[in-house]
Amino acid sequence: MDLEFPHVIFYYSLIIIREFTIILVLIHMIYKRREPSTMIAWILFIILVPYLAVILYFIFGTRKRRNKYKSEDIHLTKSLSSAEKEYYRVYKNETKGEVEVFVDYVKAYDEFVKSLKEAKKSIYICTYVFKYDEVTQEIIELLEQKAKQKVSIKILIDSLGSLYTYLFQSRLEGLREAGVEIKFFMPIFQIPFRNYINLRNHRKIYIFDNQKVLSGGMNLSNEYFGKEYTNNRWEDILFSCKGSCVEDFFTVFASDWYYASKQRLQFESKTLQTKEDTKIRVIPSGPDVKSDFLYETILNEIYLAKKRIWIVTPYFVPNESLSKALIIAKHKGLDIKLITPKNSNHIIADIARSSFMRELADNKIDIKLYNGSMLHAKAILFDDKWAMLGSVNLDNRSLFLNYEVATFVYSPKIIGDIESWMNMLLENSTSNMKRASHLRVLFENIMRIVSPQI
Repeated sequence: MDLEFPHVIFYYSLIIIREFTIILVLIHMIYKRREPSTMIAWILFIILVPYLAVILYFIFGTRKRRNKYKSEDIHLTKSLSSAEKEYYRVYKNETKGEVEVFVDYVKAYDEFVKSLKEAKKSIYICTYVFKYDEVTQEIIELLEQKAKQKVSIKILIDSLGSLYTYLFQSRLEGLREAGVEIKFFMPIFQIPFRNYINLRNHRKIYIFDNQKVLSGGMNLSNEYFGKEYTNNRWEDILFSCKGSCVEDFFTVFASDWYYASKQRLQFESKTLQTKEDTKIRVIPSGPDVKSDFLYETILNEIYLAKKRIWIVTPYFVPNESLSKALIIAKHKGLDIKLITPKNSNHIIADIARSSFMRELADNKIDIKLYNGSMLHAKAILFDDKWAMLGSVNLDNRSLFLNYEVATFVYSPKIIGDIESWMNMLLENSTSNMKRASHLRVLFENIMRIVSPQI
């Protein structure tokens, strides 16, 4: 009996620790006003692996964070009260400018290279993926040339999205020696309390002379664009814009750059004369934005739509509110289409999306599975009113965890161009989802529970 007593004490101690960790995390989630689906996912994880889960929660569980290196969150408007800024930025921050959309990856590459060559004063680059390959070799050479011409160049790369480049930085030495400033966002091996490995910078912002911006879903690597047509490049979107919206993109980049480098940037630019034929709203989201305004804007536009909502996204793992909003819109008689790759580059995301897609299909929403190369583009058409472009996927990670930026644009030409491109995708898509076995349905529904953390 004496030999068993220590084991009993140890056993019940583990039970007490497990219960304590569940209560601790639950209190923290309630205090932080976590969504019920997120709370359920974490509690389930803690029940299954309590001792590991509590550690991971405090590493990965934070999605809004106070930035001690920035005095305030991102604001794209000036001379307004805080409350007015937040409302104005989401619903009223509309400018006019000139926008061109590139869905052809060779034309997108040509536009990027042309913009580099034409830059005279500054080049600012923010990207999630920066690989060293045959495409970026030419870009690096151009950047070195521009740096030697005294062009100010700053490159911000996400350390996890570009892990290999982050770990092996020797190939960037030529850029640094030429005078290019390169920073990695949230370096993985720095002080862990400063960095939250779960909060990644997924923005793609390329600013040239503070006069022109390229943005969208394209990172800097061979998968996204190049000077020749191949069979293995992904389907994606790059767009250019000129006009007052450039300062909005600059504000987002400058905020990220300050976090990574502690260097403040000032926007200096002469007024650029543009056609100003396109309405533009730039909306960032992420841990540095006080609330979920991009998500709220998407929901708002879904509820305001009168005719159609066409969605292109590589990963579709929404929360219940977004899924139900689409179902309600369908019940109101709208034309709802979801275009997504038949097989994406992330099998876990494909499994996690299945129960949501089956639910939409059960409510007569058109689910279109694209059969071509990997579809990485992100776009939504709301009626003939807005086209939403940018870096944002319709999954919980993009909507609630990552640093993202979306751009709502309107002009008859832009809407027509996006519609034509989407129709091209539809022609190469199928409508049939495979019938699932009972075991598969059970597994998909389990993945639905944990999907908020994927």
